[in-house]
Amino acid sequence: LAALRALPGVGEWTAQYIAMRALSWPDAFPHTDLGVMKALGETGARRVLAAGEAWRPWRAYAVMHLWQSLTKE
Repeated sequence: LAALRALPGVGEWTAQYIAMRALSWPDAFPHTDLGVMKALGETGARRVLAAGEAWRPWRAYAVMHLWQSLTKE
């Protein structure tokens, strides 16, 4: 991920998202994502990161579930 973050315009969220979606890393975790924060009812990235520790090594799957929980049926 460090190589991705070294690219201009690529921050932590983008690197984690690419790792999750394009590289299929099961433990990628874009903890600064606003949707993840909303689904968890948290406003701080540190708290989201701490909550995500319980989902290792499958945090990317947890993120997909959290995003899905925000959709209206």
